[in-house]
Formats: sequence, C-alpha cells, structure tokens
Amino acid sequence: MSYLCSQIQKITTMAESTLLQRLDGLDARFEEIGTLITDPNVIADQRRYVKLTKEYKSLETLLNATRRYRKLLEDIEQAKLVLDTETDEDLRAMAREEIDANQAEVPKLEEEIKLLLIPEDPEDSKNVVLEIRGGTGGDEAALFAGDLARMYIRYCETKGWNVQMSSCSEGAVGGYKEVVFSITGDNVYGTLKYESGVHRVQRVPITETQGRVHTSAASVAVLPEAEPFDVHINEGEIKWDTFRSGGAGGQNVNKVNSGVRLRYMWTNPNTGEQQEILIECTETRDQPKNKERALARLRTFIYDHEHQKYMDDIASRRKTLVSTGDRSAKIRTYNYPQGRITDHRIGYTIYNLPAFMDGDIQDCIDHLIVAENAEKLKEAEL
Repeated sequence: MSYLCSQIQKITTMAESTLLQRLDGLDARFEEIGTLITDPNVIADQRRYVKLTKEYKSLETLLNATRRYRKLLEDIEQAKLVLDTETDEDLRAMAREEIDANQAEVPKLEEEIKLLLIPEDPEDSKNVVLEIRGGTGGDEAALFAGDLARMYIRYCETKGWNVQMSSCSEGAVGGYKEVVFSITGDNVYGTLKYESGVHRVQRVPITETQGRVHTSAASVAVLPEAEPFDVHINEGEIKWDTFRSGGAGGQNVNKVNSGVRLRYMWTNPNTGEQQEILIECTETRDQPKNKERALARLRTFIYDHEHQKYMDDIASRRKTLVSTGDRSAKIRTYNYPQGRITDHRIGYTIYNLPAFMDGDIQDCIDHLIVAENAEKLKEAEL
C-alpha cells in the first residue's frame, strides 16, 4: 500500500510541476502588456491596442487563478510539514483536515487553469449578425424561421443583450422567409456561435388537414460583427439608393426616403472572383442610422467571407462539428409530437420543447461548450 501511495504521489507531483511549467513567464508577459497599452504609439494603432487589451484581460484572469493554485499547493505542503513534525494530536487533526480540503480543490482549480490556458477564439467577444432563413418546407419553413427568431429574441432578453432587426422578408402565412438581427452584448459570438447550421422541425403544419407530421427546415448563420478596422472598404465605390420604407404606422412611412440600399463590388481574396454585394436596411426612420447599419453589415459580410478559410481549417482539424461554422450541417431537430429536442453534434436530447422554444436554451449551449472545451484540451494535450 505504501508503494502505491508513493507512486500516486509521484504522478500527482509530476502533473503539478508540468502545469506550473506552463505557467512560467506569465507575470513577465502581463507586465509587458501593461506597459504597452499605456504607450501612445500603441493606443494610436487601434487594431494592436484592442488585441493587447484583450490579452491583458485574459492574462489577468489566468494569473489570479495561478496565484490561488500556488497558494493551495503551499498550504498543502505546510500542513504536511505539521504532520511530519508535530506531536500534538489536535494540531495534526487540523492539518489532516486542511490537507483533505485543499487536495479536493486542487483538481477543480487545475481544470479551471487548463481551460484558461487554451487560446481564446479572438472572435468570441464580438457582437453578431444573426441571419435566419426558411429552407425546405415552404410556408411551414417560414413559420419555423419565425419561431426560431422568437426563441433567440427571448434568449437574448435573458442575457441582457440588445437585439435590433436589420431586415426581414415575411412569409405568406406568417414567420419569415429571411430575417437579419444585430445583437450586441457581452461575449455574444462566443455564446451563439454554436447555433450556426440547419435546424429541422417535425410537426403538423397549420395548413395540414389530415394531421400528418411534416418535416421542414430553417438555416441559422451566426456571424461575428466586424469592427471598422477589421476589413478595408473603399467607401467611395459604394453606390447608395434611398427608398421609402414600408410597414404599418408612423408619420413618415411611405413619405420619407429613410430606407437605404447599398451596392458594392467586392473581390474575394480567397477565389479572386468579383461579386456585387447588395444590402438593404430599413431598421430605423433615420436615414444616416440606416446607412451606418448597412455599412456594419457590409463589413461583417466581407469579414465572414475573408475568414472562411480560417473556419475551414478549424473544421478540418476538429473531429466533431461543435462550432465549426459549417452552415450546411444539420445540427438540431425539434420534434413537436414528442416534445423533444435533439442536438445531433453531441447526442444531447431533452423533452422540454415548449420552454426551449421560449428561449430556455442555455443548458444545450452549456453542453456544447463543455464538448468543445474537451476537444480543445485534447488538442492542447492538457
């Protein structure tokens, strides 16, 4: 038994020293970045300044966890020293309790540090453009796209995020053929990126007279919103049209040219092909604001396409489709007769469909985050 205990102790010590080796040098880098982000030349370079600020914040979180970890290991060693040198049984009992309590915390803190050591996706902190389109299934697909839109709006409300509709094309019997939202808040893309893909619904459509279950689908694309310095756009080459916004109510509806239409010729750097980008925005009754939001969508479109190679590289390395950006993959089925939701990427199934469609989707997202983190830990050999 003593030999087994000694071997376990050796393995534990090796694991601790390996992790501590990975943490060496963090303090120096943290101090270096702290100096850089106060340098006027760095502040003037917005791209570099934003990148360094994010790294500084991430390192600060990691260093705080590292200090707690080192303190925990020191406390365990001090308590072991008491056991080796003290004869007072009360002190020895207290030392044993402290060792047991601290050793129970070590694996939890190690797991926290390992996850913090994984390089963050630089996109995660970005706001998003959320696009939902009805797919196969005609009117029923448009209705389902409307249901998904409502689900995401409700979820965003629980997160305290701001949701603005940029454009929409309504279905003949309700819902949306296509709807685009801008969502702003804390870590929006890092949370919603798991929702990109094809969502399939199985239910009896309102137009079905025989009570038969039909299958239809809607596609969801979650795009990280590009910052002005993420992409280069020659604004002089943008062609603008204005038009009167449609819709119910409002004194200036069909009277003032508040809607804007943007046309821009763009060359895809990955393929060399040229294409005309057409974006409409009728979100507000203020034309300058609509122009600003149309420009934001143009930046996001270009950024998304220019970074598709990066997303494809991630997809090729990953063994599972958790958040690869593959928008053609069927990711989830909503079965109304059984009240069931199944996420096909991780085999996640629950039976609370009404609550889920009312925005209670956090548990599913949490499972996807855990699955992706497990992949990343394996890739990083942590």
